[in-house]
Amino acid sequence: MAVTEAHNPLVGENTCGSLLKKLQEIWDEVGESDEQRDKMLLQLEQECLDVYKRKVEQAATSRAQLLQALSDAKLELSSLLSALGEKSSGSVPESTSGTIKEQLAAIAPILEQLWQQKEERIKEFSDVQSQIQKICGEIAGNLSLSDNPPTVDESDLSLKKLDEYQSELQELQKEKSERLHKVLEFVSTVHDLCAVLGMDFFSTVTEVHPSLDDSTGVQSKSISNDTLARLANTVLTLKEDKKQRLQKLQELASQLIDLWNLMDTHPEERRLFDHVTCNMSASVDEVNVPGALALDLIEQAEVEVERLDQLKASRMKEIAFKKQAELEEIFARAHVEIDHEAARGKIMEMIDSGNVEPAELLADMDNQIAKAKEEALSRKDILDKVEKWMSACEEESWLEDYNRDENRYNASRGAHLNLKRAEKARILVNKIPALVDTLVAKTRAWEEDHGMSFAYDGVPLLAMLDEYAMLRHEREEERRRMRDQKKYHEQQSTEQDTVFGSRPSPARPVSAKKVGPRANGGANGTPNRRLSLNAHQNGSRSTSKDSKRDNHRLSAPVNYVAMSKEDGASMVSGTEPIPASP
Repeated sequence: MAVTEAHNPLVGENTCGSLLKKLQEIWDEVGESDEQRDKMLLQLEQECLDVYKRKVEQAATSRAQLLQALSDAKLELSSLLSALGEKSSGSVPESTSGTIKEQLAAIAPILEQLWQQKEERIKEFSDVQSQIQKICGEIAGNLSLSDNPPTVDESDLSLKKLDEYQSELQELQKEKSERLHKVLEFVSTVHDLCAVLGMDFFSTVTEVHPSLDDSTGVQSKSISNDTLARLANTVLTLKEDKKQRLQKLQELASQLIDLWNLMDTHPEERRLFDHVTCNMSASVDEVNVPGALALDLIEQAEVEVERLDQLKASRMKEIAFKKQAELEEIFARAHVEIDHEAARGKIMEMIDSGNVEPAELLADMDNQIAKAKEEALSRKDILDKVEKWMSACEEESWLEDYNRDENRYNASRGAHLNLKRAEKARILVNKIPALVDTLVAKTRAWEEDHGMSFAYDGVPLLAMLDEYAMLRHEREEERRRMRDQKKYHEQQSTEQDTVFGSRPSPARPVSAKKVGPRANGGANGTPNRRLSLNAHQNGSRSTSKDSKRDNHRLSAPVNYVAMSKEDGASMVSGTEPIPASP
C-alpha cells in the first residue's frame, strides 16, 4: 500500500509513504535496530488495521441504520396506506431499485404526502365524530358529552369508514330533525291547550325544559327523550284537563238551560252566558276558542247555577205546576184521563209540608214526564189510526146526510164539490172495516204487552170498537127491514093501481140512525171526538167474554159499503117504530 501510494502522483506530501520515509530517516539517524523498527512497523500496521476496522464498522453501522430507516419508512408507508385505505401507490419505488439512499430519497416525499393526507383525514373524522357526539348528547339529554373531543381511531382512516360515520351522522341529523319537529308540534299543542284553558303557556312549557321558550332558537331546543316524554305527558294532562273542564262546563250549561226553561228567563239574561252554552254539544276537538274553558269562566257558571237553584227553591210551586201542566198536556195529547185536581192538590200538600226536597220533587216529576212520553210514544200508532177511523166515520155520517138530501143533484152552488166529496167519502168508508180490524189487532197486542186496557179519554177503545161494530150491524139490519118495507109498499101500490087505477106516493122515512164515534154529538150538531158509552153498555161489555165480542164483530157485514141513493132516501129514524115485514 505504501508503494502504491508512493507512486501515486495525486498523493500530497503528507501521505503514508512520505511519513514512513521520514520515519525511516529518523530511525537511521537515531540508529534504531531492525528489531525495533519491525516492532514499530507492526504496531503501525495494527493501528492502521484498527482504523480501517473502525471505519468499516462505522460504515456497516451507517448502512444498517439506513436499512433500518428504509425498512421503517416502508413499514410506515405500508401503515399509512393501510390506515388511509390505499391498496397500493404507483409512485412507490421497488425495494431492489437504486441504492439505499436513493430508495430513502424516493420514499420520503410519498411519506410526507401521506402524512399530510392523514392529518386532513383525521380532521374530517374528528369533525364528523364531534357532530355525532353532539347530536347523541342532545338526544341523551347530556350536553356535557360534547365538551370532550372525540378520540379518532388512526388505524382506520379509510374513506369507507368515513362514509360510515357520515351515514351515521345523516341518520342522526334526520332523527334530530324528526325530534325537533315533534318538539315543535308538542309545543304548539301545549300553546293551543293553554290558550283554551286560560293557562300561562310560558311557565307551563319552561317547566318541561327551559330551552322550549319562544325566545330560544329552534336549533337550540331540547330534543332529548326525557323532554319528549315530559312534553307528551304534559299534552295528555292538558287534554284530560280540557276534557274534564268541557264536561263540567256542559253539565253547567245543561243545568242553566233547564233552570232558564223552568223559570222562563228572559233572552237578554240568557245571552250573558252564550259563551257557556255555545259549547253545549261541542266535542273536545271542536273547542278551540282562547279562554273557552278557563277556570274563572267555569266558576262564573257555577255561581250562576247556584243562584238560579236558590231562586228555583223560592219559585217551587210555580215550577212544579208548570211541570204538572206539561205532564197534563202530554196525557191530553195521548187521550189519557188523569185526575188533574188531585194531582195538583198533592203537589201543594208536599210543598207546604216541607217533607220533600224541591230537587227530589222536580226529579220525580221529570221521571213522570219521561214515563208519560214513553207511554204516549207507545200509543201514537194506535191513536193515529183512531184519528183516521174517526175522520172516516165523520165522512160516513156526512155521506148519510148527503144521501138523504133530496136536492143534492140540483144545479145549486157548490153541488159539484159535494159530489166529488161524496165519491171520496164512499172510497174512505169502504176502508173502515179493514181499519177497524187493524185497530182491534194493534189494541189487543198493546194490552197484552202492557197488561192493561187501552183507554181513549177514559173509555176502553175495544169497547168503542165493539159498540161501533154493533151499531153498524144494527144499521145493516135496519136497512134490510127498510128495503123489505119499501118492496111491501111498492107491492101494495101496484095492487091499488090495478084495482083503483091510481098510485099514492109512499111515505118517506124521516132519518136513519147514524153510526160511528161521532154519532152522539151535541144538540148543536157538533160531533163528539169520543164515543160515549152509558153505564149499562160499559158494564155489559167489560164483563162479556172475548167470544161474545167476536160474535158481535162476525155478525157485521163483511164490507161496510156506503148506502145507495135509494136506500138513503128510504131510511127511517132510529127512534121511530119500524113496521114488521109481511
